[in-house]
Amino acid sequence: MDVLSRPAEEFVNDGTVEELWAVKAVDHAEVHFNLLCSVDPRLLRLTPYDDEIYEQFRRMFPDMDVRVVNENQLKNSDAKTKWRAYVEKFNRLEDFSYGTLLRADAEEEFRPENAILVVRIQFWAIEIARNREGLNDSVRMKFRGKNTKRDA
Repeated sequence: MDVLSRPAEEFVNDGTVEELWAVKAVDHAEVHFNLLCSVDPRLLRLTPYDDEIYEQFRRMFPDMDVRVVNENQLKNSDAKTKWRAYVEKFNRLEDFSYGTLLRADAEEEFRPENAILVVRIQFWAIEIARNREGLNDSVRMKFRGKNTKRDA
């Protein structure tokens, strides 16, 4: 019998895999935040495709305020449809759909209360917009020298 033809009830989520994903997502968020604290965000390039990601984002979401993002902006039914079309434009990029933590408030540090789970292309789109529109500038001034590290 082919594994894919077996009932879904026979499969369970592996807690170890979920834990490793969470560790990787937090590490990514911390590295990104530390970069914002160390480098002028307006000069920061997150991918070789930043220009295209930003242009398409602002074409499809011209009025989206990225300073403070709430989950409803990303996950209500209308938003999901629009985001799905945006995400598919970048399916050629490695890790485009990888789960990633986004800071909800651009002026605040990464912490659980300020984190929203998004796919990587949403993270790139919003953070590139924040960088280019000057919304991450305050992070560098406010948190410079404060490295964010997860407690062991």
